Amino acid sequence: MNSYLLVVNAGSSSIKFTVYSVDYLSDQQMVEATGQIEGINTQLNVVVKNVEGSVLATPDLSASGVHDHKAAIDLMMGWLQDYFSKVTLLAVGHRVVHGGPHYFAPVLIDENVLIELEKLIPLAPLHQPHNLAIIRELLNRMPSLPQVACFDTAYHRTQPTVAQCFAIPQHLTDAGIRRYGFHGLSYEYIVSILPDLQPCFAKARIIIAHLGSGASLCAVYNGRSVATTMGFSPLDGLLMGTRCGSIDPGVLLYLMEYHHLDVHALEQLLYHESGLLGVSGISSDIRQLLASQDPQAEEAIALFVYRIGREIGSLAAALGGLDALVFTGGIGENSAVIRARICNQAAWLGLELDASANELGDTCISTAASKVSAWVIATDENQMIARHTLDLIYN
Repeated sequence: MNSYLLVVNAGSSSIKFTVYSVDYLSDQQMVEATGQIEGINTQLNVVVKNVEGSVLATPDLSASGVHDHKAAIDLMMGWLQDYFSKVTLLAVGHRVVHGGPHYFAPVLIDENVLIELEKLIPLAPLHQPHNLAIIRELLNRMPSLPQVACFDTAYHRTQPTVAQCFAIPQHLTDAGIRRYGFHGLSYEYIVSILPDLQPCFAKARIIIAHLGSGASLCAVYNGRSVATTMGFSPLDGLLMGTRCGSIDPGVLLYLMEYHHLDVHALEQLLYHESGLLGVSGISSDIRQLLASQDPQAEEAIALFVYRIGREIGSLAAALGGLDALVFTGGIGENSAVIRARICNQAAWLGLELDASANELGDTCISTAASKVSAWVIATDENQMIARHTLDLIYN
């Protein structure tokens, strides 16, 4: 009988999942299928593919009327049981955006843990509720099935205290208002494979650029997070697709006082109407902006690149130097133009771009003479979650 591991990443209107087969002898996991259920509450779209990329079509995939996450879970679990005959589901691993000040590592979920994680919803209101909804639904259906929460914030807990604090009264810091950082599962995965490229990377000073619709940078030394651009929330740091990134808090006070924006209007503005979309007035998609002749599109791209270049300088200072810059995420992995512009801004650090290698999408995109090497590495958060889940249930 085959055994499988399910990894789930739930969003506000989607559920992405990966099914892994598990080898008992080696504890290794191999991808069997990847799935995406989109358009929950709106126009349903379901795509499930095997490891070769072929679409796995079954009658269940044409189902309609999926109006909430519960119905989407029905669809996912029904397909899983139909497709994988004689399946033994060992566990489910989940991406949970926020672990708060107390969860520093993956944790086996029970009702008490779930209650504690639900208390963190105000810290990540756009992500946490959907992460937890699917956990609770599966807990209700299969209470004996091990479920593991893996946190986007956990990797950054190795940062020194000074890097995690805001200059606010201590009682507010004690109440949990501090810099948490996010994209930790992505950074952790990249760090885990860097020594395969260069053994010296295990102890090197590295900046990883996770660039996508959400974007952040992380400074890594000896494999650990030293500093990162996101802070208390996923709003902080870099300009993103629709998020503003760092902004003077005085701007928010001004908007409240003189433009009469309440907290809900501010949330809408900062999370959904700013960033590349807000500056360009065209799109949040960097590909559309690069293809546009509109001056506002170039202004948005220039600001995106400028903020990244400036933060690279800040993180290099936190590291006391820089040995390598790594690009990952949808933009980092796929946009040679953006990588080139960022590397050119980082030339002062000794980074010399190999333009041909960059255009070809090679793994190493710096010249042999470059003092700081540059790399393009595809991230795999689900693989990291799978590893953590197996480690926890077996140990």
